[in-house]
Amino acid sequence: MGEQGRRQIKVGQVVSDKMDKTVVVAVTYLKKHPLYHKTVRRVRRFKAHDENNEAKVGDIVRIIESRPLSKEKRWRVLNILERGK
Repeated sequence: MGEQGRRQIKVGQVVSDKMDKTVVVAVTYLKKHPLYHKTVRRVRRFKAHDENNEAKVGDIVRIIESRPLSKEKRWRVLNILERGK
């Protein structure tokens, strides 16, 4: 079986909620620089489906991998972990 049934889950911050039923989630991770070995913060932005438009800018959300929902949407909002200020 292997990795076939496993869906990735990521935690990130909502940076945009201007679209209908869609939020942009910025996921931050740390990566070591290949030459200088300093830890560098990297940010990756994912478009995630938010059916009821519940997530707002600043919220910390958990997103899960899903089937393609549009040209760029491949994630769904699983739950809101923390409300933004």
